[in-house]
Amino acid sequence: MKAFTKYKYGGPEVLQMEEVESPVVKNNHILVKVMANSANPADWRILRGKPFFARFSFGLFKPKDAILGADFAGIVVEIGSGVQHFKIGDHVFGEMLGGGAFAEFACVPNNICANMPEHAKFTTMAGVPIAGLTAYQAIITHGNIKNGESVLINGASGGVGHFAVQIAKAYGAHVTAVCSSRNSDFVKSMGADNTIGYDKEDIHQHKGDYDVVIDVHGNLTHSDYTRMGKRGVMVGFTTIGHMFAVLLKKAFNKFPLTQFTAEANTKDLKVLASLIKEEQIKVYIEKSYPYTQIPEAIAHIEKMRTRGKVVMVWQDIHE
Repeated sequence: MKAFTKYKYGGPEVLQMEEVESPVVKNNHILVKVMANSANPADWRILRGKPFFARFSFGLFKPKDAILGADFAGIVVEIGSGVQHFKIGDHVFGEMLGGGAFAEFACVPNNICANMPEHAKFTTMAGVPIAGLTAYQAIITHGNIKNGESVLINGASGGVGHFAVQIAKAYGAHVTAVCSSRNSDFVKSMGADNTIGYDKEDIHQHKGDYDVVIDVHGNLTHSDYTRMGKRGVMVGFTTIGHMFAVLLKKAFNKFPLTQFTAEANTKDLKVLASLIKEEQIKVYIEKSYPYTQIPEAIAHIEKMRTRGKVVMVWQDIHE
């Protein structure tokens, strides 16, 4: 099968498409014919081996796993022993943070994927897993958003942010979205009640009062959380130093601030699939690439100026 591989750390230029052996289905796994992927910041960070401490998980001196890629949508072609909730022919989506998704076929643990809604496109659902799970778990699992509460979402126009706005609205929150002024109309179209253009107003001086502050962009200080919110959720961070500065102050403060990494699970993916089926959230795709241009897609996402999602399509290789 064709797959994009990397044998050293670096930028998109170290990715190469080559023929590799197709994976053999394992117990409690399904073999998926990949029809579409999406690109995420996690992909280029894993590709570059940054931050450095992540290499203790992904390989200290060189990548442990050759095939990059997390998000996928595709068709089940084989079932491993112990799998009960999927059958051959099912359309599924999910994420493999350890890699392996940027390939024609992927051997996927059955507990990190879910069935796609009927009639949903592969490109649509490939854009959901990491970004959608991160947004859902930030808003619901850790943010504990309740109907009628107010939420500030910092970094509202990107992959995670545009899902966070929609999920918060679906659960009855009043949403104020922080983004560039050029993206104000976009986040309003996603359901934001108010917007703050960070190029027009200094968010570090903002005097708003919110039940929850969600930082997707990763540049809020600990004092920003305590000034603006009753509780906070830290999703991203701009630098390791910034992250440790916030977490150090958190350790000596009673303010309820949560920092987390999203975990893939079938239950949450099913919720996202249901919200998409009910048209309470939609996946905005900024750009679509053919699978042959996966390195270009990673380079695009690394610029950190994406509106919504970037997807990559494998359909033509299976036709």
